[in-house]
Amino acid sequence: MKGLLVKDFKLMKLQKNFFLLIVVIAVSMIAFTDDVTFPLGFLTFVISLFTLSTISYDEFDNGNAFLFTLPITRTNYVVEKYCLSLLLGCSTWIAATVLTMIASILKSTFPVADIMLIALMILPIMIMIQAIMIPFQLKFGGEKGRIALIGVIGLVFLIGAVIVKGAEMIGIDITNMINTLPVISMGMLIMIILAAAIVIFLISLKISIRIMNKKEF
Repeated sequence: MKGLLVKDFKLMKLQKNFFLLIVVIAVSMIAFTDDVTFPLGFLTFVISLFTLSTISYDEFDNGNAFLFTLPITRTNYVVEKYCLSLLLGCSTWIAATVLTMIASILKSTFPVADIMLIALMILPIMIMIQAIMIPFQLKFGGEKGRIALIGVIGLVFLIGAVIVKGAEMIGIDITNMINTLPVISMGMLIMIILAAAIVIFLISLKISIRIMNKKEF
């Protein structure tokens, strides 16, 4: 797995200009705008999805056919991609959270507790996005994967809208319920969502392994 990680980091070096551009944009937003929360999510999500580009590089010109002549298994390959996605996502999340906290303290814009709460809300979302996108990328490839993913995301938003509308019809204000949760309950809710995201991530890993084992090159 170490060899695969080294390979992927070398592949990502080919995109270092784009990577630096993303970092510069995020840092500039943190430094020159009062909204320090958007760059936190922006940087975390974009950098964490660099894993998908490594999958595309592997698939380019039927590269996987050569890759699997090496002493690695398909399971190793999938596990490495998930480890890479967590490594990129979590390290970026930590760095972005620290930068955001520093900027917030210097500018006196948001309390540190609020920044931490927002960061903890972003973390499970990032994990779930990775859990959704990696199997699609492995199954359908770059172009078809994006189309399929857009369809699934659209379906999720549609289901969410139906749930919200249904709640409104029976007199339940979901937004008000969330806003009236005490801080401790909100923290507990985030922990539950984070635990659910980890479970979804592990399920996604199993699905991706199955996809990869059935794939022909």
